[in-house]
Amino acid sequence: MRVAVLGGHGKTGRAVCDALAAAGDTGALPLGRADWPELVAAVAGCDAAYVIAPNLHPDEPAYVAEVLAALAAAGVGRVVYHSVASPYVPAMPHHLGKARSEDLVRRSGLDWTILQPGAYLQNLDLTGPVEVPYSVDVPFGFLDLADLGRAAAVVLTSPGHSGATYELASRVATVRELAEEAGVAVRQVADPGAHPWLSAMFAYYDVHGLPVGTRVLHSLVP
Repeated sequence: MRVAVLGGHGKTGRAVCDALAAAGDTGALPLGRADWPELVAAVAGCDAAYVIAPNLHPDEPAYVAEVLAALAAAGVGRVVYHSVASPYVPAMPHHLGKARSEDLVRRSGLDWTILQPGAYLQNLDLTGPVEVPYSVDVPFGFLDLADLGRAAAVVLTSPGHSGATYELASRVATVRELAEEAGVAVRQVADPGAHPWLSAMFAYYDVHGLPVGTRVLHSLVP
């Protein structure tokens, strides 16, 4: 089996490629922006695709629509879309872009699965004092990148996942709890230079966090 991983050179794509390689008989084809002009040719011969849009893409639905058209043209019948936990949140514009993209995937005519990951544990540097631009006391469903990769490999290479949407988290915690476990200081700081979409996300996190259950991941990857 051969899987094209669009966005395969970033940390998410590398985690998926590594897990596919560990699966044994599955080859991963990491594709980046340089491959975009020749996307149909690049994915030709692949059995499936894992689609990761560039971070904070200004028009993710348009990006995903073009990818889906290329996959269909190349005869790639299986797609797994990398979305986000709680995609339909009007207060977070980039989440809404993923919600609209999910709709495109579901109506694509392809054999699809959608993964909705929580916040990455690796986004927090716990080797020293932790500073984040949102409350350190709200709950998050944190996802380890290795767990994401393993879950992606499972849904790409085993039957029974067509038409499924899975929220993924490795554990539920606050940033303060993670910092205390690591024995480091933690505090909330302002980030006035943040992208407007990130500022909106931080404001949402301040009140609600981003809770995600862990049962789905643990059922996919015991």
